[in-house]
Amino acid sequence: MSVTPRPPIPSILPESAPFTPEQRIWLNGLFAGLFGLEEGVTALSADEAGKLLPTLLLGSAASAPVEADDGAPWHDPAMLLPDRMKLAEGKKLQRRLMAAMAQQDCGQCGYNCHDYANALFVQSEKRLNLCVPGGKETARMVKQLYQELENAPAAEAKLALAEEAKVTPAAAAPGRSRDNPVYAAFRERRRLNKAGSEKETWHIEIDLDGTDLDYVVGDSFGIFPVNNSDLVDAVLAAIEAPADFPIGDHTLREELVYNASLSPAPDMLFELISYLTGGERRQKAKRLAKGEDPDGDAAILDVLAALQKFRGIRPDPEAFVEALEPLQPRLYSISSSLKTSPGRVALTVDTVRYQIDKRTRLGVCSSFLGSQIAPGHKVKVYVQRAQHFSLPTDPAKPIIMIGPGTGIAPFRAFLHERQATEATGRNWLFFGHQRSHCDFFYEDELTAMKASGVLTRLSLAWSRDGAEKVYVQHRMREAGRELWSWIDEGAHIYICGDAQRMAKDVEAALIEIIGEYGRQKPAEAKKFLGELKDNNRYQADVY
Repeated sequence: MSVTPRPPIPSILPESAPFTPEQRIWLNGLFAGLFGLEEGVTALSADEAGKLLPTLLLGSAASAPVEADDGAPWHDPAMLLPDRMKLAEGKKLQRRLMAAMAQQDCGQCGYNCHDYANALFVQSEKRLNLCVPGGKETARMVKQLYQELENAPAAEAKLALAEEAKVTPAAAAPGRSRDNPVYAAFRERRRLNKAGSEKETWHIEIDLDGTDLDYVVGDSFGIFPVNNSDLVDAVLAAIEAPADFPIGDHTLREELVYNASLSPAPDMLFELISYLTGGERRQKAKRLAKGEDPDGDAAILDVLAALQKFRGIRPDPEAFVEALEPLQPRLYSISSSLKTSPGRVALTVDTVRYQIDKRTRLGVCSSFLGSQIAPGHKVKVYVQRAQHFSLPTDPAKPIIMIGPGTGIAPFRAFLHERQATEATGRNWLFFGHQRSHCDFFYEDELTAMKASGVLTRLSLAWSRDGAEKVYVQHRMREAGRELWSWIDEGAHIYICGDAQRMAKDVEAALIEIIGEYGRQKPAEAKKFLGELKDNNRYQADVY
């Protein structure tokens, strides 16, 4: 009896698809069986495979509203984490992971919120603490959810196999991602506030010569800071460890300066402290490690404050470094255009400085840029491409820009770009700060643009100039009729700044204006604003 040999399984998946040999054989066989394919068929493209795999692996379940069709109602940077998690209850694990993120799509993690969640779910990304804006709250929730991965249902595991082709990022060119930064020279800083201001805001310029980097307006710029040397010395003194203690190829001091985050104090540090102390102090450390707040001070504990709270502990230097989180890069909206500032990038940076328990706390990157780094010194940088924050493709479209404080940064870039390209669309800027005489950033530039006609309208709001506080949303309501006419004529709206307060207030003002002057009911006005978002006519860069 002769046996007909079984024909070889055709190779359908592209070689670039990130599957093991065993997975590749199984999936190729599945495709061949489903479609009756024979050896010699053309391999699918990576894009085709990414589109077909979820349906093929999960059948009709893949078309259910699991990934994107639920609308991600938690995708609101102004929403608190408990509220986001409430909305995500009962959803697939990767959706709950997304809800745990800060919802800013800022790119500091190297992804947007959706893709970071999926990358964690398929375990192509192992780092759980990349969401800088979410802080410890997000990190704790992500770690909690990540523990469920071992018990993920089989259907989700199959979907993960399909999703991996989408969320495994290709190797980025130098300077195009946080994982592949380049060195650029710090050029200069210029203070934007005048005498009498309560703030310290800097115009920063960095030289791009020799980096092969470029950018478009709307992009962000990543900076890898270093820790303040005085803070590092205080930490070394608190643990009574020698600065030159070897940690791998570096010294302990080098690790603390360049690689370790010193704020806030991470849960693992409190776990380490709990092993080094006893009694009531051990119990407090354990509670802090669980996210509890036994003394009502958990929110203000950076690494030094934690060591001072548990004075006398002497951790092994290697164990101490391992207990700390890695120092993360910070992203800043680019405030320049290469068309008017060739070979360099500009940023607008508020120096964060505040007092707690008679000690001055400093924002790690803002103080690094505002006072530590000297002109000519090199810093690690990268360009983060904007996903949904860009000028209209039609230069004749009018634009409305709302950016108080450092939120003016991308709009300075927009105006420089529109001026350089001689865009015919009208430009309206809403800017606000505390005091007109000392907090009017780029006053000379904006005044000149207003005089030349590049800036059609400039609406200013000062919260400390008079008896009543005036904010940008007040100026918007005052100009509501004209604002609506711009929107009705196709204007694109942009907002940049604080997500928790300003962005919510601006959106509420827009809904009121749309309702009143567009003669729409509140629900209709809210739906109209949602349609503007869907059509990329309302874009936000919030933090």
